[in-house]
Amino acid sequence: MSQSTTTTGGTRLSITTFTTGLRGRHLTRRLAQLYAGLALYGISSALLVRGGLGLEPWGVLHQGLAERTGLTIGVVSIVVGAVVLLLWIPIRQRPGLGTVSNVFVIGVAMDGTLALVPDVHGLAGQIPLMIVGIVLNGMATGLYIAARFGPGPRDGLMTGLHRLTGRSIRLVRTALEVAVVSSGFVLGGSVGVGTVLYALSIGPLAQFFLRRFAIPEVSARSTVVASGSPEQAILPR
Repeated sequence: MSQSTTTTGGTRLSITTFTTGLRGRHLTRRLAQLYAGLALYGISSALLVRGGLGLEPWGVLHQGLAERTGLTIGVVSIVVGAVVLLLWIPIRQRPGLGTVSNVFVIGVAMDGTLALVPDVHGLAGQIPLMIVGIVLNGMATGLYIAARFGPGPRDGLMTGLHRLTGRSIRLVRTALEVAVVSSGFVLGGSVGVGTVLYALSIGPLAQFFLRRFAIPEVSARSTVVASGSPEQAILPR
């Protein structure tokens, strides 16, 4: 299938960016993995909220903004994702189907789970819920990244800044997430043992599940939506 392209500032852009990869014998499985992973990510984030022992870095910011605005944390997640996606324009990142889906599916799944799961009180319930939330988050990350429909808005911001600044992925990600956690904490977001445990374990967990859910490449000539390897997007937070 042919596709028209244009070049701006040395960057080759495709008018079919949003549908890149929507072909091949693994398409059904890839789509299933994408949306299962994104929904599971929202569910796992909601479980961390109900556990009350600390959230993942961006979750801290989302919760802090939700406290200040009166919006649900899922809606805040969608708004923040959309704003971050706009930041892709000046750094010339190209979104994929997974990028746009990430903005909406995670927030909807998160609010839906929070509506069904009550708060948990007492460490006997909070600790298992925290552990389940972190493990499911690692599984969700492996699922949607292995689907190869493009990175989430936040990971794309990271890889774009890495490309522009020449700084390491680890340094850029650390700087971004320290800023996010600090801002969220000041706004009233929950930082605790769950935040620390998430930071230490999410990289190894995501790598483990990424290998388990890997889908064979259709062809070496297939267009890649995002620069950088999947492993770069899931370094420990």
